[in-house]
Parts: sequence; structure tokens; C-alpha cells
Amino acid sequence: MADEKELELDNSGKKKKLIIIIAIVAVLLIGGGAAAFFMMGSSEEVTQAELDSALDSGSAADMETMAESDAELGSALYVPMPRPFRFNVPGAARDRFVEIRAQLLVRGSDNEEAAKKHVPLIESTLLAVFSQSNADDLATSAGKTALKQKSLTEVHKIMMEVESNKVVEKVLFTGFVMQ
Repeated sequence: MADEKELELDNSGKKKKLIIIIAIVAVLLIGGGAAAFFMMGSSEEVTQAELDSALDSGSAADMETMAESDAELGSALYVPMPRPFRFNVPGAARDRFVEIRAQLLVRGSDNEEAAKKHVPLIESTLLAVFSQSNADDLATSAGKTALKQKSLTEVHKIMMEVESNKVVEKVLFTGFVMQ
């Protein structure tokens, strides 16, 4: 008799665990489905009716201008720097070690090829700019933004000398560690 009651208690405990597991799986599936719906449904597509109404309202010239500017810019491509930049910078209290991972935003495949061709030159330029910085400045977001801007200016300068074109649109920091 006591054995039967223990078996019934064990089975009810297993049933509760099974119900909890099923509920968790259901919540995760519903949450994943909702997230996928919102992520996929958020793209803004232009319908044919909107295009027709834009053409009827006389904004065809605007649409042509936008299409031409997109063609001139080209698609955004990212050229990663092969190695992170590691260097020491002086600070008021003590020297700091900094590691920066960077990528270059370029427009069009021609600029991408030019940037890839001159990666060692760009790396050298960036390292020179980075090593001139100060640890106290790099501790603030304004200092990081200023460093990005200065590095972009120097990369533009060196690429104008070599390629007669700025090539790089932005210098992006994909990783920034200061110890």
C-alpha cells in the first residue's frame, strides 16, 4: 500500500515537471515566432501604388536624382583591418594599454579593392594616429569620437596622395578595450 502511494507521488511529480517543460518550450516558440515576425515585417517596401502616385504628383525628377546619387555612392562595403591595434598611451595617473579593432566603410567595389590593396599603409597611418592619443581623452566617448575623426582625416590625406581619391568613408571601431 505504501509502495503504491509513493509511486503515485513520483508520477505526479514527473507530470508536473513535464507540464513545466512543455510550457517553457511553448513560451520560447511563441516568443521566437513573434520576434521573427517583427524582424521580417519591419522592412519598408514601396508598393506599386505608391510609385504610381509619386510619378503622378510630378516627383519623377526627384526619384531619378535619388537613383543617380545611389548609383554614384555604390553599396556600403566594410574592409576589416586584419589585426587589432595594440599600443600603450600615457595618462595622468598611469599609462594604459589599448586595443582597438577597426573596419573601414567604403562605397563601391573599386574603393574596396583600393582599400584592400593599401591595408598596410592604412594600418600604419591608423597606428600613428592612435599612438598619439592620451588615455584620459580615450576614457570619454567624445575622445573616442575625436580619435575616429582624426584617424579618418589622416587616412583621407594618405589615400589622396596614393590613389587621388579619399576611398574610405568612415573608420569604425568594432572593438575598444583600455586597461
